[in-house]
Amino acid sequence: MKPIVRPIDDVPAEPVPNSRGATIQVLLGPGDQMPNFYTRRFTLEPGARIPEHLHDTIEHEQLVLEGAMAVSLAGEERTVRAGDCVYIPAGCAHWYENRGDVPVRFLCMVPATSDYSTEWLEPPAQQD
Repeated sequence: MKPIVRPIDDVPAEPVPNSRGATIQVLLGPGDQMPNFYTRRFTLEPGARIPEHLHDTIEHEQLVLEGAMAVSLAGEERTVRAGDCVYIPAGCAHWYENRGDVPVRFLCMVPATSDYSTEWLEPPAQQD
C-alpha cells in the first residue's frame, strides 16, 4: 500500500439516492486499496434533504466542514455547524436538511464492510 494524496475536486460527485440537492464524493476507500474504511464528503445545497434512514450495522463519524444544517438523531432534531463532530451509532435513525442559504459540506467516515445496507424510513425527498 502506498500513501495517497488526492485533491477533493478530482473526485466526482454523485447524487445521494432518494435525496433532494445532495451529493456524495467517495474520497478514499477500498477502491484505493484501503480495506478498512471509507472517507466521504457530502454536499447539501440550500433546500437539500436526505430523508430519514438507518444502517443496522454501520456507525458513522462525521465532521461538518462548512455551513449549518438540521439533523435528526434517533428522533431528536439538532443543528450542527462547521466544526461540529457527530457520531451516529449503528441502527440510529437519522436525516439531514439544509435550511440555510449556503451549501453544507461534511465528511463522513464509515467502516468498509460487505453488509452495508440502508433502510429508508421516509419516501424519497420531493424535488423542487
